[in-house]
Amino acid sequence: MKSPHSAMTRLVKMGAIGAAALTMTGCISLGSEPPESLLTLSPSVTADAGTGADASTSDASSAISILPLEAPAKLDALRVPVAVSDTEIAYLQEAFWVEKPARLFRRLLGETLRARGGTLVLDNDDTPLLAAQSIRGTLMEMGYDAPSSSVIVRFDAIRTREDGTVMSRRFEARETGILAEPASVGPALNRAANTVADEVASWVTNAG
Repeated sequence: MKSPHSAMTRLVKMGAIGAAALTMTGCISLGSEPPESLLTLSPSVTADAGTGADASTSDASSAISILPLEAPAKLDALRVPVAVSDTEIAYLQEAFWVEKPARLFRRLLGETLRARGGTLVLDNDDTPLLAAQSIRGTLMEMGYDAPSSSVIVRFDAIRTREDGTVMSRRFEARETGILAEPASVGPALNRAANTVADEVASWVTNAG
């Protein structure tokens, strides 16, 4: 016959196991299913394999750094914003970015500049080289406008040249007649983002 002490010990152990199970259950998300697919930006032009550029730490005039981009709160999310009216913002159902739009556009711009060749492009946060030139700015829009059935990408760019001169310019691209569904909005945003990135790259490389 088991002693009262051993029975009490068994109950305490069972209670501890049950509490641990409940704690683990509370950590598991029982929300909606994850999206079947995620949106991203892919460059329309890429640098050829084997190509590259060099710049030394003592002479970084041929290097350009793309700094982290700013974005308003509506773009600081993995959702596609929808302008319902001048004063109302919603998000497109079942449309999710694989990464926040500002980071995606930063890499897209870097690859677009890199594809033009002749310039060392730094578009990551960890680099030993301090580039003499830089691009920064704010991704103001990258979403859907419901009243006009269009996608809009708008970027306010700031370029700092090697002599310290600072220039700014606004770039914008839009496509109209787009259905308010991820299968249409995603590719349209990708095309518009590539248009803006190409225009920024032309501005940088042609401005001297």
